[in-house]
Amino acid sequence: MSDSEQREADRQELLSKLEGKGFHKEFEMSFGSNIQFLDLVQEISQSITRMAGFDDEASHWICLSVRESVTNAIQHGNQEDESKRVGVRFRIDGRRLFIAVSDQGCGFDESSLPDPLDTGNLLKPSGRGVFFVHTFMDNVTYHNLPQGGFEVTMEKRLKCTT
Repeated sequence: MSDSEQREADRQELLSKLEGKGFHKEFEMSFGSNIQFLDLVQEISQSITRMAGFDDEASHWICLSVRESVTNAIQHGNQEDESKRVGVRFRIDGRRLFIAVSDQGCGFDESSLPDPLDTGNLLKPSGRGVFFVHTFMDNVTYHNLPQGGFEVTMEKRLKCTT
């Protein structure tokens, strides 16, 4: 059995075990706005992307997108106020992975962000998170939440290898 076949068999076995325990291919977490949670978010993102069947390269870019979104939620959305919560929700639906990152901030107008590819911005140490998310994910939307706060939703389709 090849590595990819073994990975798929392991993924299917794990999914069926989790479904039997009421997992329903969803995972949600919430934490205070502290940058120290990024490593935990990274580990969970890696586990979920593997479970969903993404290869190492796709997993890397998805995890980077999640990390950037969570960083933005902590720093910009919640202004690093540890009393404000950041939520991260993963849902595997067929051959797609949906991820939502929410904060308790007032949101932003994406059109007002500076162009990270502008020559004056190329050497700046920040300002590329939203650009990365759009580059690496298949679908990205931003919206205000009815109960207050802001949310980015991301979708990544699993590429068929056959």
